[in-house]
Amino acid sequence: NGNAGFQQVLERLESDPVCQRLSLKSFLILPFQRITRLKLLLQNILKRTRPGSEEEVQATQAYDALEKLIKDCNENVQRMKSTEELIYLSQKIEFECKIFPLISQSRRLVKCGELTALDLSSLRKVTTRPIYLHLFNDCLLLSRPKE
Repeated sequence: NGNAGFQQVLERLESDPVCQRLSLKSFLILPFQRITRLKLLLQNILKRTRPGSEEEVQATQAYDALEKLIKDCNENVQRMKSTEELIYLSQKIEFECKIFPLISQSRRLVKCGELTALDLSSLRKVTTRPIYLHLFNDCLLLSRPKE
């Protein structure tokens, strides 16, 4: 988004009839769609093969290998989404000291949201302020909006 030249080239390519007006995102998703179509094709092949035949054994092996591939792809997509969330969060959060590395291969964001903190230090007046909770698989981070 920050590179105007890239954006212009991308717009020109996406509007080209050869690309059938498809976006770059659709081309990136296409291999995953093909893998899931292959799974459906193999399911149909398995339905039509004779039980106990060599073809059934081979189709079953292919189906199992494809299942593993789909599982690996889904796990990698989840890992990338998690890393993107951490990168986005690390850009938004400013630490007073840089002892805590937010981005880590093993860390993932489990839940986040805004809470209201109550200040009961004064007996006469209760004050509130927003705080944000970020629950990771290995730690809990509380933050507050910059003044």
